Amino acid sequence: MKIEKIKKQKNNVYQILLSDHTSLSFYDDVIIKYNLLVNKEFDHKKLKEMLEYNKELSAYYGALSYLKAKLRTQKEINDKLKKLGYSKEIISGVIKKLTDQKYLNDELYIKSYIADQVNLTLKGPKKIKYELEKLGFKDIDAYLINYDTDGWLAKINKIIAKKIKSNHNLANNYLLVKIKNDLSNLGYPEELINEATNNFTYPSDTPILEKEFEKLYRKLSQKYQGDTLKYKLKDSLYRKGFSSDAINKLIDENFYH
Repeated sequence: MKIEKIKKQKNNVYQILLSDHTSLSFYDDVIIKYNLLVNKEFDHKKLKEMLEYNKELSAYYGALSYLKAKLRTQKEINDKLKKLGYSKEIISGVIKKLTDQKYLNDELYIKSYIADQVNLTLKGPKKIKYELEKLGFKDIDAYLINYDTDGWLAKINKIIAKKIKSNHNLANNYLLVKIKNDLSNLGYPEELINEATNNFTYPSDTPILEKEFEKLYRKLSQKYQGDTLKYKLKDSLYRKGFSSDAINKLIDENFYH
């Protein structure tokens, strides 16, 4: 088999036209390794070897391109190349090469990921750990230990303040349950949640209840009267977390019987 023509294309790729009219695209690494600018004749065994090497290069350069946007994990590279149809052997070789060249660095990735999540999101340590474990990492606690309790509590306090402001129409006991559930879903440990919520000052229920009562009365009194109105008011206020005693007292004070 003989090379009839070699033409350079974009991205360090050469187009090769063989004597049997077959057209191939090889990376310049293949051209250099097999000295194809000089050695223009080869057998099928050598061609198979070159094609395999070119496939390895294709996987490697594809992985490098995937790494350009941001840091990636070994698992992400593995999944990406597997999806593109590369063999386990080629993927393993690419990952080893990228690791040796410092393109893949688990420690750097974990540290960078945690820093981004701490500084740019509301996530707590448990959720951050869970997400890193899903990416295939282990021993996350060794990195999270660098973030002290005071730092997590400061984040929790900011979240609580925002929750109180955005849920100003809820009774305290209902609001507290919501805040605790939200913080738990964000990945904060129960002991930190309890410490922060116990030390926080919450607005009084009375003005909130009175405001909600007035708003609901204006709305419901357009449709209901008498005992039905009274029931609708009680039900709506109770579902916002206000106590039955406080609701009954307020309704009794406003002549709805």
